Amino acid sequence: MTTLITNAHLISPDVDLRQAAILLDGDRIKKVFRPQDAKPAADHVFDAKGQMVVPGFIDTHFHGGMGYETTSDDPKAISIVAEAKLKEGVTSICPTTLTLPQEKLAASLKNIEAYRQKPAFSKVIGTHLEGPYINPECIGAQNPAFLRKADIKEVLNLNKISPVSFVTYAVEMPGSLEFTEQLCAAGICPSCGHTNATFAQFEQGRQRGLKRLTHFCNQMTKLHHREIGLVGLGLYQDDVAIEMICDKIHLCPDMIRLAFKVKPIDKIIIITDAMEATGLADGNYQLGGLAVVVSEGAARLAANGALAGSTLQFNNALKNIAEVTGMPLSKLIKTTSLNQAISLGLKDLGKIEPGYVADLAVLDDDFRVTAVFVDGARKV
Repeated sequence: MTTLITNAHLISPDVDLRQAAILLDGDRIKKVFRPQDAKPAADHVFDAKGQMVVPGFIDTHFHGGMGYETTSDDPKAISIVAEAKLKEGVTSICPTTLTLPQEKLAASLKNIEAYRQKPAFSKVIGTHLEGPYINPECIGAQNPAFLRKADIKEVLNLNKISPVSFVTYAVEMPGSLEFTEQLCAAGICPSCGHTNATFAQFEQGRQRGLKRLTHFCNQMTKLHHREIGLVGLGLYQDDVAIEMICDKIHLCPDMIRLAFKVKPIDKIIIITDAMEATGLADGNYQLGGLAVVVSEGAARLAANGALAGSTLQFNNALKNIAEVTGMPLSKLIKTTSLNQAISLGLKDLGKIEPGYVADLAVLDDDFRVTAVFVDGARKV
């Protein structure tokens, strides 16, 4: 089955081409056509009407949406959340867990795996384990009752239930350097977050393969003139990837501008860190069993006001960084899918080029999603 997308404003890493056409053959991109090129016949034709066509977004860090969490006991929760993500232009996801008991994590991954085997909406790349191996001094909106020491056996057991893409943990905690090596040996990406590590402590992990920071600037050591911490390290070390929640709440516009000015663009990974209230009105919600109040779109713990994830939708994250930085979309688009794919070792996602998977999002001038293609089939 072939589909020809016509009249597209194609935006792909380092490519900005108006009046382009894209030929999809099955689940792959077969060819890209410039305005002057002759176009082939196809089984289906989709007129993009001059709108932006971009690689489908990849959200590697989010906890839920539409009233459901990725760790819900309800087996339909993942499908409901995946449908909501698809409407944001997200074609691939890493459902993210929380600091929870081992049996709860195992049950969550069973539900994730059931959906991964038969995805109806966004595709599951693998699970992101955020915690439970984090620093109690940087707990954020995680539940301190279930903190524990880094345990590769637990991770590998969960990985048998459903693939684990990466793990967020605090590198300074006992046993975490060995844990870093064990994750890398298992092909699981290590990421440091909810951490009080010094620059030197992270460097020990970096020498063992740790090259990613979870939700940059949030729940990590701050920049100081006598200890630059992990905020300083994230800006300084060019080989360390940083996740950024660009909702203008977790990171103010000036911080977003600074990071995009000094950090190599291929090491910035946009995430949402979205929680169950995403897509719904302000009100009372929860995150991992902790009470959350959402007001004016900001999610905070009822107990202490700490940020508790976000209500950010992925297409709005792209809109925000475009408005804040003023950088060309052909550069910024790297941060929405290609960088995620490279970070997790995926070789055929994140570009609109022949041979790449035909995962595409169509956006209007206000970054609203008007169509989505997954594996070459239109889903929205």
